[in-house]
Amino acid sequence: MVVQRWRRITDYVIRYAILTVVGTVMIYPFLYMLSTSFKSRSWILNDPLQLIPKDPTLANYVTALGANHFGLFFLNSTLVSIASTFLIVFASSMMAYGFSRFDFPGKRFFFVAIIVGLTIPTMMLIIPQFLLARDLHLLNSLQGLVPFYVGSALGFNTFLLSGFFESIPRELDEAMLVDGASAWRRYWNLVLPLAKPALATCTIFAFLGTWDEYAWALTTLNDPNVRTLPIAIALFQGEHSTSWGLVFAASMIAMVPVFIVYIIFQRHFVAGLAAGAVKS
Repeated sequence: MVVQRWRRITDYVIRYAILTVVGTVMIYPFLYMLSTSFKSRSWILNDPLQLIPKDPTLANYVTALGANHFGLFFLNSTLVSIASTFLIVFASSMMAYGFSRFDFPGKRFFFVAIIVGLTIPTMMLIIPQFLLARDLHLLNSLQGLVPFYVGSALGFNTFLLSGFFESIPRELDEAMLVDGASAWRRYWNLVLPLAKPALATCTIFAFLGTWDEYAWALTTLNDPNVRTLPIAIALFQGEHSTSWGLVFAASMIAMVPVFIVYIIFQRHFVAGLAAGAVKS
């Protein structure tokens, strides 16, 4: 008994030691960025590795908010991300409901095609997407970003939601069908309320993907008035390459909406991820 007890204690110590090391490695860059954003330029150069600034200052945040139309870029990203996230969740949930509840010709083929599409790197599609956007006159506009953000995220979110919808008993649909409920009513009044964990997960992924997207926005946006926040931060870093406190302050401001979205939906996040692992 004593040997088993000590072995169990040793296993716990080793396990938590490994988790502590891994957690420290993962969180240290964020702590360093947060710490540096409160440092003046002189303190960064004197002691760059110090996590707790001796004389913390908000000057970097004040300068970042007032420089280079940062507020306009923040608003542009907010509008694009909210519109794209809503359309992604709405469209992918309807597609997932169709795959999980209806039988139609080519159902298996289309679902496999969605999964195969997830394996194609996004950068391989950027040239044909650019040509399509040019022909549709969607270049250099915020509204032109939304269709491509929605299209690029539909596959993954449809796959995720399909697994969750499959776990909802079909008997509930049949009961509503007996009462004369249409497919739309079953989708809106039954499936969506029960799918809150999966919808919350899709919302987090969709918002994060559109908020942080850089390559497509950089390719299609030339007008400074329609630039999104990732482009602004990249240009900001180029103009202030040695003012790391300023650059990190801008990055911290850009992370605030992501934190807010995650805090709102985090209680459903784990449940939604687990449900999405169910095979459709």
